[in-house]
Amino acid sequence: MKSAILTDECSEGGDRTVSLQERAYLLLKSMIADGRIVAGERLQEAQVAKAFGISRSPARHALRSLCADRILDEHDGKGFVVAGKDETGGDGPLATLDPVKIQATPQWERIYKEVEQELFIRILFGAVRINEKQLALHFDVSRTVTRDLLARMHGMGLIEKDDAGHWLARRITPEHIRDLYEMRRLLEPQALLKALPCIAAAELRSARANIRQALDRSSPSSSAFDQVERDLHVGILGFCPNKEILRALERTHMVFGPTRYLFHPFLGVPVEMIEGALREHLDIVERALRGDAGGAAQALHDHLKVADDRWLKRFEIIASTTQLQFPPYLAPGDAPGRS
Repeated sequence: MKSAILTDECSEGGDRTVSLQERAYLLLKSMIADGRIVAGERLQEAQVAKAFGISRSPARHALRSLCADRILDEHDGKGFVVAGKDETGGDGPLATLDPVKIQATPQWERIYKEVEQELFIRILFGAVRINEKQLALHFDVSRTVTRDLLARMHGMGLIEKDDAGHWLARRITPEHIRDLYEMRRLLEPQALLKALPCIAAAELRSARANIRQALDRSSPSSSAFDQVERDLHVGILGFCPNKEILRALERTHMVFGPTRYLFHPFLGVPVEMIEGALREHLDIVERALRGDAGGAAQALHDHLKVADDRWLKRFEIIASTTQLQFPPYLAPGDAPGRS
């Protein structure tokens, strides 16, 4: 039988955040309810994992959740048996599962934001070490998943390996942030000047629409502001034909992290500062749409000059707080802060 594909959009309620184990659980529950799997038939972790194209961990969680709902009974050594009128004593036939590949957001992406937020809170206080093994255990994922996540963070300039080969997130100091923003002020306006001849007006109009939508809200959401930031500083500048400039700017992208947590009690900034940043973005994009490339580049330079102060506001916000407890995969680091 031809394999079916269950996409993110086709999952329960179209919610892209539904986990693999939840999807497997819902799919098996549906198969049992409509008679594709009947009372007395057996299910096994490896079988479910292979049919759905997932690892054994989410398959196991899905099967145990069905046991908790009394839809399945667990028989030691024989797998899981569909509850109901059954006289096989757990020796019934193995259920036939049609292949239904559950396509999902990569596992590392689903846990990235939580790990990133935990790091950003703590590297404002000091250096932080990441234990890869504990990270995998905490989120019940494979080491391959954690390596993908850590590689992404390394590419963003958020973490690095120390001399012993351990992952380390160094403390972010005000001096380091100033250095990053100085680099951005030097490179981003030039990148914008080079990008504008290469970019379609529709791209700029889309960015402008996102800014206006964020401004129309009584309180701009973290995700909306993050989108606006990336539209300009990653999307529009990404049309710059000088790839060396773009590669250099990638090392500054770690400063976007806290914009995803604008209203976090430690990482947040006052709403009026957010609205000011949005209006500066709007001015840059509208100048670009009018063909005023030089004015757009100057407005971008001015925006980055005040954005520096907005970022440093985070240090004032947390100045009187105490250090938070560390999750099991993080520990205080010994390395000195950047200067």
